Amino acid sequence: MIVLALIAKGSNILAETHDPAHDRFLPAAQTILSRIPPNSSKLSYAFEDWLFHYVSQDGMVYMAVADADTGRRMPFTFLAHIQKHFLSTYDVPEAGDSDMDYSSLTTTLSKLIKQFNSDPQAVDPIAQAKTELAGVKDIMTQNVEQILSRGERIELLMDRTDNAANQSMAFRRRAVGLRRQMWWKNAKVMALAGFSGLVFLFFLWGMFR
Repeated sequence: MIVLALIAKGSNILAETHDPAHDRFLPAAQTILSRIPPNSSKLSYAFEDWLFHYVSQDGMVYMAVADADTGRRMPFTFLAHIQKHFLSTYDVPEAGDSDMDYSSLTTTLSKLIKQFNSDPQAVDPIAQAKTELAGVKDIMTQNVEQILSRGERIELLMDRTDNAANQSMAFRRRAVGLRRQMWWKNAKVMALAGFSGLVFLFFLWGMFR
């Protein structure tokens, strides 16, 4: 599943859209943009269970973030689509050119993400994939933390620690709730046993009175 897509001129993002549940990927994407060399390249960066895929050509960068289970063929087919759309619709901007309005491009990115996520086979025929994505299997995959500074790694680690802490707190709350349920269950059993014992004693007392 693709959760973020962007088109950039160098490190300057022209259009971007992402799932609000994955806001934390945008700063990482911006960091990757700042580290991409000027030569044409295709690469995938790994971060946890996610992959940041990009195609860099003629100073333009097309990037998508997807979960690792999606693989690489579908995201790179997606990148080929948005690259083709951009080059057929817009002129490649010059450095420092910020006059162009790319708001419609953001809408297009959102629509393409929905298309690819809902029915990837409809937009990813095998023949087209073989033609447009020759060599994808040779694209390198690196760990995103290799390009982050120490401070950026610490920030990502803190995000992970916060997530782990939240999960730990939720587990503790469930454990406390379970212990309370077991305590009440045991208390009810003991109360029932005590009541039954009293009834039995009264029964015996009545018989031998």
